[in-house]
Amino acid sequence: MANGPDFSTEAALIAGGAARVAGVDEAGRGPLAGPVVAAAVTFPGERPAGLNDSKKLTAKARAALEAEIRATGQVGVGIASVAEIDALNILRASHLAMLRAIADLPEPPDHALIDGNLIPRDAPLPCTALVKGDGRAVSIAAASIIAKQTRDRIMVDLAQQFPAYGWAQNAGYPTKAHLAALECHGVTPHHRRSFAPVHKILCQAKSINS
Repeated sequence: MANGPDFSTEAALIAGGAARVAGVDEAGRGPLAGPVVAAAVTFPGERPAGLNDSKKLTAKARAALEAEIRATGQVGVGIASVAEIDALNILRASHLAMLRAIADLPEPPDHALIDGNLIPRDAPLPCTALVKGDGRAVSIAAASIIAKQTRDRIMVDLAQQFPAYGWAQNAGYPTKAHLAALECHGVTPHHRRSFAPVHKILCQAKSINS
């Protein structure tokens, strides 16, 4: 596909003997609330047309492509909780979610293409890091779509419990409305306490109450 991801990286690894190559990406490193979600995708045969970095697609296109990815590919999903994000840091938690996504695949891959410039520690298989991989390799693009769609649904569900924060619209990212709601309503159990805006409000509350 012109000016977008293609299958050349996966094809080169398959030509080198890797029967199954998984693309791996995450969604939710930047938000102040909610888990980080990773996905791993392999394509045994047919691949949907139009795959791209999830951020470059409309919501309608992502939804349609998610259905096609699940119909044609093998999909694994991994989640790292808010508690794990606060305990490990967001990078390590993202990598933990990635390893869980790989482990969740119906068939274990022989090689994983990881979006970004770092490979998860203790990865149980050969990995290659691809900077901006969701715009280079179709399996990573597919993983980015699955991860975002899955995480967005989680945030919509959490928004039913805590409607004041607008998570159905902002997915937990630090929008003006979300930050204002934090100031007004305080920190929920789903907020990441290690993230500066949340930590600041907790410190303010502690100062007021002390």
